[in-house]
Amino acid sequence: MTAIVVRRAEPDDAGGIVQTFRARGASAGTLQNPWPSVAQWKERLTTNDPATNYIFVALANDEIVGNCGLHGNKNPRRQHCWGVGMSVRDDWQGKGVGTKLMSTLIDLADNWLGALRLELTVYTDNAAAIALYKKFGFVVEGTQRAYALRDGALVDSLMMARLHPNPPRLPTT
Repeated sequence: MTAIVVRRAEPDDAGGIVQTFRARGASAGTLQNPWPSVAQWKERLTTNDPATNYIFVALANDEIVGNCGLHGNKNPRRQHCWGVGMSVRDDWQGKGVGTKLMSTLIDLADNWLGALRLELTVYTDNAAAIALYKKFGFVVEGTQRAYALRDGALVDSLMMARLHPNPPRLPTT
């Protein structure tokens, strides 16, 4: 079994991230276009605010096989909420990459950022992703009808969220 290593994404990782989204399955599971630009991803990785956008890559044998992000809110009334996004390359789905990526995001959110609420959307027919998110404590909060166009058809999505199970408290004195 190949070890999966997760690390913070760098601008030079743009090509590997693009390879993930060039696969039909990975693009169909996200809002990403199936023909992304390396230049656009490089710019995204270069210009994102590193304090509110944490993008990670999963590597197997030094090859990018997945990516994920934790995205903060600039609105002061929603700074306790962070958005989650994830994609795993088609040929690596079902091999623990998603679990490794989500573990990284949850650790960062819970233990370092003090995020109270994590939010995501997932297509209603993506059973594997829904099961992964539920494993990490996400619950379905609603269905968004005709959420996005995918392969010529409008598809529904679920809104899912996870509240921090043990939010940080002041120390007792």
